Amino acid sequence: MDPTAWIWIVVVIVVIALIAVLLMSSRKRREAFRQKRDEQNRQHAAEIRRKAENADLEARENEARAMHAKADAEKAQVEAARLRQEAEQRQSAAQEFRTDAEKHQYKADALDPDVDDDGNRRHDARADAGRDDIRADDARTGERDMAARDMGSRADDVRTDDGRADNARNADARPDADATTDATRRNTPRE
Repeated sequence: MDPTAWIWIVVVIVVIALIAVLLMSSRKRREAFRQKRDEQNRQHAAEIRRKAENADLEARENEARAMHAKADAEKAQVEAARLRQEAEQRQSAAQEFRTDAEKHQYKADALDPDVDDDGNRRHDARADAGRDDIRADDARTGERDMAARDMGSRADDVRTDDGRADNARNADARPDADATTDATRRNTPRE
């Protein structure tokens, strides 16, 4: 064989080896690039998942705050309704007191010899003093009744005890009070 043929054979073998080496190295490079890209994609996906979890958590917190706000609003509505009802009850109680006061005034005017049929009062010192006593007694009775209604059943017990104490005081202060009251009741026409 000719030496040139050997050179060509060696050159072809070297070229084939170089091509094989280049193919293998480019394949490794592609594999490394793919692995690097996959790792970056994994990290990016993990970051997106973390953001999604944070968004989900924030959404749940917002829902909880909204439910809490709704509960507070409902509670405020219930409280407003309760206060409205309480105001109506107090208004009704005040009207009852006003009616009771008018009834007491009418009865006092009917019993008072110094008041004529039209409700006009004749002025003299004894009549003024008697009317002031009646008004003071009516005011005390009205205050006790108002306290009893505001305080509920505890106030009923207190009023009962106060009533007994007032009766005892009145009985001690005016021994003839019961006799006068009974006589007045018998002489007063019923409505």
